[in-house]
Amino acid sequence: MTQDELKQLVAQAAVAHVVEGAWLGVGTGSTVNLFIDALAASGKRIRGAVSSSEASTARLRGHGIEVVDAASVDRLPVYVDGADEIDGRGHMIKGGGAALTREKIVADLADRFVCIADESKLVDVLGRFPLPVEVIPMAAPQVARRFAALGGQASLRLGVLTDNGHPILDVRGLRIADPLAMETEVNQWPGVVTVGIFARHRAKLALLGMPQGVRTLDF
Repeated sequence: MTQDELKQLVAQAAVAHVVEGAWLGVGTGSTVNLFIDALAASGKRIRGAVSSSEASTARLRGHGIEVVDAASVDRLPVYVDGADEIDGRGHMIKGGGAALTREKIVADLADRFVCIADESKLVDVLGRFPLPVEVIPMAAPQVARRFAALGGQASLRLGVLTDNGHPILDVRGLRIADPLAMETEVNQWPGVVTVGIFARHRAKLALLGMPQGVRTLDF
């Protein structure tokens, strides 16, 4: 079974966790694109969506699903999004698609984060995937030096700006044994907009695509 087929499995499985008649938080990325398509094909009715990126907003509206600004919604029962890595406690690395700040904002509105991914994203310790960090441009060298002191090598993601207009540093060589502590620490560094560790806003449920079917993890 191909990776795309695994993504399709979890995208379809996630539709069952959508609350009918309610607002829905929708993330960003290739697996989420398949989820949006599956949701539209299912006929399941939602009140509308809060989206974490311009790309997802365009895809939702293309299916006739209303998208509203996060500021107009007090809470979301469910937020569905992918991950670049997820550990056995639901902590994630996100930001490979450069939408980490908006993803974290939408996740903060949600009662339940449902993570959809293929089984290759499940790891024992976060850090194999380069850690994305959205930064204010003038702070990038200073933030890179701070990561170097922790044993990480930070490099600018060339040719990429977030929907907020900021660059992203990708940090390699980290072993994130305590995701919540590192998230808390890095988010205090001057010039950091958001670090792509989702520990405070971890997944409550993971749907992982495997050749045998969908593996469900509750956290």
